[in-house]
Amino acid sequence: MSRKLLAEYLGSALLAALVIGSGIAAQQLSTDTGLQLLENAAATAAGLYAIILIFGPVSGGHFNPVVSLVDAALGGMPWRHALAYLPAQIAGCVTGAVLANVLFALDPVSISTTHRATLAHGVSEVVATIGLLLVIFSLVRSGRVERAPAAVGAYIGAAYWFTSSTSFANPAITIGRMFSDTFAGIAPASVFLFIATQLIGGVVAVVLVRVLYPNAPAPAHVDEAVLPHPVAEPAPTRD
Repeated sequence: MSRKLLAEYLGSALLAALVIGSGIAAQQLSTDTGLQLLENAAATAAGLYAIILIFGPVSGGHFNPVVSLVDAALGGMPWRHALAYLPAQIAGCVTGAVLANVLFALDPVSISTTHRATLAHGVSEVVATIGLLLVIFSLVRSGRVERAPAAVGAYIGAAYWFTSSTSFANPAITIGRMFSDTFAGIAPASVFLFIATQLIGGVVAVVLVRVLYPNAPAPAHVDEAVLPHPVAEPAPTRD
């Protein structure tokens, strides 16, 4: 379990550093908001794919409290493990936010002033979270989880653009992004709305997954299928 928690902490830290750091770089490299978003989305999509490949075989590569809670609700992991993941994910995202600030010679902690609490943002987070969970657990429950790293990266990259909230879809990263007053930041006053709507998205996703895949049992743990299992050597035959 200690290895899993370390993997979730490190993966969450890298995820937050990736999202926030690429946002800072985008702001410094261009003045056009659309181009900044494109740069931020492209870096996040590619980096998320790599991070899941690194840590997925150890912990399942959740980096997201909603993913862990839904995994437990669907029988993929014990509830006590899911609950243990949550503080590691949150601490990791806060660490990653501080790291991103330091990487660009900013104050290690700067509380964001970007307010995002609108009806459109709330609906966007419900939709973004449902979509993310459907991507993950449709693959898990249909035996195609080796495709999850690419699918999750592609979905998040796309969701940057089709949601007004730019698809946080993750309570831990939402908390972490409070600590950087930069392109990817979110003001503390907006955090409650985002987390509440992400949890609502998680509840809806559990229902949808059970309806769409009623007879497909989840594996013992998501991490067992993140990467393809090695092919067994054929049994030797006598001459």
